Amino acid sequence: MALVTLDTALAEVVGARTAKPMEKSFDVRTVGDMLWHLPRRYSRRGELTPLNDLPFGEQITVVAQVLNIGAREMKNRRGKIVEARITDGTGTLTLTFFNQAFRQHELLPGRRGIFTGKVSEYRGHLQLQHPNYELFDNRDDAPGAAQLDEAAAKAWSETPVPIYPATAQVPSWTVQKTVELVLDALAPVPDPLPAELLRAEGIMPLQRALELVHRPQREADWHAAQDSLRFREAFDLQLALLDRRRRAAQEQSTPRPAGGESLARFDAALPFDLTGDQRLAGARIAADLAAPHPMHQLLQGEVGSGKTLVALRAMLQVAGSGGQSALLAPTEVLASQHFRSITEALGPELSAELNPILLTGRMPAAERKRALLAIAAGAAHIAVGTHALLGDAVTFADLGLIVVDEQHRFGVEQRETLRRKGSQPHVLAMTATPIPRTVALTAFGDLEVTTIRELPPGRKGIETFAVPELEMPNRAARVWARAVEDLHAGRQVYVVCPAIAAGELEAGSEPPEAAAGSGTGPQRPLANVEDTVAELRARADFAGIEIAGLHGGLSGPEKDRIMSGFAAGEIRLLVATTVIEVGVNVPNASIMIVRDADRFGISQLHQLRGRVGRGEHAGLCLLMTTAEQGSTARARIDAVADTSDGFELAEVDLELRREGNILGTEQSGGRSTLRLLRVAEHGELIVHTRELAAALLERDPELRTAPELAAILAAREAAGDLENLAKS
Repeated sequence: MALVTLDTALAEVVGARTAKPMEKSFDVRTVGDMLWHLPRRYSRRGELTPLNDLPFGEQITVVAQVLNIGAREMKNRRGKIVEARITDGTGTLTLTFFNQAFRQHELLPGRRGIFTGKVSEYRGHLQLQHPNYELFDNRDDAPGAAQLDEAAAKAWSETPVPIYPATAQVPSWTVQKTVELVLDALAPVPDPLPAELLRAEGIMPLQRALELVHRPQREADWHAAQDSLRFREAFDLQLALLDRRRRAAQEQSTPRPAGGESLARFDAALPFDLTGDQRLAGARIAADLAAPHPMHQLLQGEVGSGKTLVALRAMLQVAGSGGQSALLAPTEVLASQHFRSITEALGPELSAELNPILLTGRMPAAERKRALLAIAAGAAHIAVGTHALLGDAVTFADLGLIVVDEQHRFGVEQRETLRRKGSQPHVLAMTATPIPRTVALTAFGDLEVTTIRELPPGRKGIETFAVPELEMPNRAARVWARAVEDLHAGRQVYVVCPAIAAGELEAGSEPPEAAAGSGTGPQRPLANVEDTVAELRARADFAGIEIAGLHGGLSGPEKDRIMSGFAAGEIRLLVATTVIEVGVNVPNASIMIVRDADRFGISQLHQLRGRVGRGEHAGLCLLMTTAEQGSTARARIDAVADTSDGFELAEVDLELRREGNILGTEQSGGRSTLRLLRVAEHGELIVHTRELAAALLERDPELRTAPELAAILAAREAAGDLENLAKS
């Protein structure tokens, strides 16, 4: 066999018959992939895994001991049923086999092993039908046999047993055996980390860490191996992000000088003063735009902090040099809202000169053609649009700035498609979802992060209350009475539902953990837009109130008509899905009612309540829920009710969800390459490894002293794997 390295195809080492199921089940293709398929936990041979709280209907893997075994005749057909009982000392489980008498000679009382199968129930008892299992050693050689002394028995019982992520087709012990074949065949592995870094940080050599994480002799072995591999993951990610930032700073871009007549006229016409944070953010962005290298900024800020105004001033700076800006929004509703607010903010004269254009996928053909021509000719200095801006038919005369609103809604490839329409344009990503520092360093470490915390003066604030419908039905009834009071006072109300119609969820309305149950007891139909509109129109106390429904299933013109009607005050109560989550600005709206609020994440709830309290009236947000006290879903709602600080909520969200999809599943389409690093737990490590990576790049920008590291970075960049690293 040729020399086996981490890049060797797995099939060359273990054969296609074993390699193909590994690829199908775990996307494992190479020796390196196999060795990075790490155990999810460890058991000891003498340690018995709890059996008293098994998940019914799920695939499980347990370490247990055989209590007894027997056989009985089947009643309705020929043959025997073999039944063995296993125990962990806290509970028992029955293993059932049909017409497999040989099991009686294998599953002898006292034998221990790993058992896997799907938990089912028969006559009130939990069982595994035809489970797979692997017994520890041959019984003749097992601890307790006369020839083994007490010390050997103790060592045997305490040796950790790796339990791997597995499937019904590829059980844990098959993974273990494959890993052992790979480890036995592996040639010496060069360590990509510099020797001085390994010594200074006390990091285990790579090959030793891979050996001990899969074949530990004692518990301390796999702990040390995991610590070493976790350090490598954090360092690898931070080095890649910092290297990308370094190389981006070396690219050449057209400088866009600060100031300019258009920006001066715009600032002079503003009816209010910029906040201190807006001025600081604006100055930082202006300096980056004036530099000969492309800007890569992430602008994050609280709901209503004025990020769009900062972005518009950047667009005016670019327009001052004849350049164009493209604002990419995730939905047609938000794109239309941005277009209207930009046009209003510019005023008639500047709008006529800069000719802002809206481009969406559902525009009439003639209107779309006019927009495309204006963009291509350079007549439109500002183009606002959805994914339609990414189309092949869209060309720019001089694309100088890309603004990506709610950037986490877009994949890396989509942002890159737009960037290629210019010559190294500047990029300003915006998010109204405050990002914890460790997440920012992990997901956006190649961007400069600018933060706006300060809100414009005069905001009346928003009060938020949880409304537990089952515990406090009177409070739930009062929600609608309170809405009627504000409506009769001339104000407007939002009602948000997680579903469009019965059984039809709006995309993105259900957090990851909701699908697994949120402590709400028996499932009931979710509140939906169509039924809620019908219910409210039928109520006598809402008579005379113009009510409309808005959701992603409507056509673009219909959504625009409804949203424009609500903005103009013609529609008084808007029942909607999360299409109004970001960017929508109706100052007269005073109440936000969220039905089945447990179906939304913390950041979504914080965004939704930011739609009210934007004018002269204080805002009120009412989160209706049937989630039980003590459930994770209720904890989310209570957290939002307890504080209006988005940055504090971001930390709470990170803690409650652990990793979940906190980094955004749309950052890339590939699988995560992070195995052990967790942003919720390893913040200090992430910060520390970033400092080490920065020091290494400062000493050796081209990584000439670490050629293996340089090769890994180049390969990952070429394959687009850096974005995969930003998912955990």
